Amino acid sequence: MASPTEMLATWEIGLTLPVLSVQRAVLLHALARPGRAADELLGVPVGTRDTELLGLRVALFGEVLSVRIGCPACGADLEFDVDATGLAAAAPEAEPEPLTDGDWTVRFRLVTSADLLAVRDQAAEDRRRKLAARLVLEARRGDRAVRGDRLPERVVHLLAEAVAAADPAADISFAMACPDCAVQIRTQLDMAAYLWDELDSWARTTLADVHALALSYGWTEPDVLALSPLRRRYYLELAGHG
Repeated sequence: MASPTEMLATWEIGLTLPVLSVQRAVLLHALARPGRAADELLGVPVGTRDTELLGLRVALFGEVLSVRIGCPACGADLEFDVDATGLAAAAPEAEPEPLTDGDWTVRFRLVTSADLLAVRDQAAEDRRRKLAARLVLEARRGDRAVRGDRLPERVVHLLAEAVAAADPAADISFAMACPDCAVQIRTQLDMAAYLWDELDSWARTTLADVHALALSYGWTEPDVLALSPLRRRYYLELAGHG
């Protein structure tokens, strides 16, 4: 599991990156896969990455995730806990079956963080088609080879569905009924954003603890980080900061 020092270093770097960015997701992924090269992490399918981020979250902060959403029907604020073990989806297919539709056959691979970075600055429609083109390993209509960026709209749509089916963990989601209006709500969990928010809260609390204990006892940051959470809390109480 990542150490407090590693977590703070990750948080410090993450503050310099765009909010809700692929870069932050990859940065957090490096905590789950220590010692791996950036190129290797960029090439991991999104579903695998997010499953490993979910595992990292469980290791760092526990199995219960507190989720807050707004009901799109009545506007009620809903807050509830989710068991992380129930969110784990099936592993992605190592070699997805080719997409076939009429005389079309398309071999494809799964979406990676590198793909998302490559299309991030495109308009929504262009992003969808450019992403599809990147995923195509081979496309044929009958005996004729077709470039990945020349697929008709119907095939692009079917390809998106096939990619999602082959990597179900890329969509960590759950459904529930609104207790106020009974409308069924399906919510997608952005694991990287969720974990970042928790890391940010933890880091700011930890630095406040370091500050308080440094003032009270003259300890350094490594001194404070070496304490277990229970001992740190006890010293804060003794120093009048509990």
